[in-house]
Amino acid sequence: MPEISRREFIKNAATSAAAAGFLSIGASGLRANPLGMPIGCQTWPVREMIAKDFPGTIKQLAAAGFQTIELCSPVGYADSGFAGLAKYTGAELRKILGDAGVTCVSSHFGIKELRENQESRIAWAKDVGLQQIIVPSLDGPAKPTLDDEKRAADEYNKMAELSAKAGIQQGLHNEDFEISMVNGRRTYDVLLELLDPKLVKFQFQVSTISRGYDAAEYFTKYPGRFFSMHVQGWSAQTKKIMPVGQDSLDWKKIFTAAKTAGIKNYFVEMNLDMMKASVPYLRSLQV
Repeated sequence: MPEISRREFIKNAATSAAAAGFLSIGASGLRANPLGMPIGCQTWPVREMIAKDFPGTIKQLAAAGFQTIELCSPVGYADSGFAGLAKYTGAELRKILGDAGVTCVSSHFGIKELRENQESRIAWAKDVGLQQIIVPSLDGPAKPTLDDEKRAADEYNKMAELSAKAGIQQGLHNEDFEISMVNGRRTYDVLLELLDPKLVKFQFQVSTISRGYDAAEYFTKYPGRFFSMHVQGWSAQTKKIMPVGQDSLDWKKIFTAAKTAGIKNYFVEMNLDMMKASVPYLRSLQV
């Protein structure tokens, strides 16, 4: 399979896979969840809905059973449907989320916006009440050298130090650059060595199993280095994204390993039908 980003991966996935007989579940009906964590949802898949009606979209996600959401920055993701978030103050955003019955402590930011004005982005994060600033990629070359990776890591360690001083945890997802190779090794593994474990935590993209990146394996190999994950079901037979629990992944094993990794939250990230169809399984999963 050719290298594809998270957005391309999800965009090319099947566009509908609601579970047969799926019933919408109100947030008030939620019970025990994996690791005792709230069931989370990344807002990227519903970006077009958010561009039209942010409060209404959040209410729909809450009605589907999601208790916490992860945003995308209105600056770095302005052209993807999130520009409208800038019209709200941090207090207004928190009220919209609270009125819908959901929380939000995490958001994705583009590395470019942090390079240009990290202090303003930290200020916005604190205003909204975020605890995590995550970038999808360090935006290095497709075929990096070890020096490229060292430069990227040095830059991000400095960014993470500035965020830490403001009480914000800096995190790194795994997009194009992170799943490249250097000298026969995965860039992702090299970055896990180069980035300061006290300053940078990692958010694992479960769908990278399509490229051989096994969540449970990484969680076990690098204890304490991960604080979040994006959850997608994956069928080994069809090589397609599937609702969680209707796929071939061993989710009990993944969530058990997540304890070792240090996972503090997780966000389902697929098209809306698949995200909804994943909720019943996650509600019932005991770890």
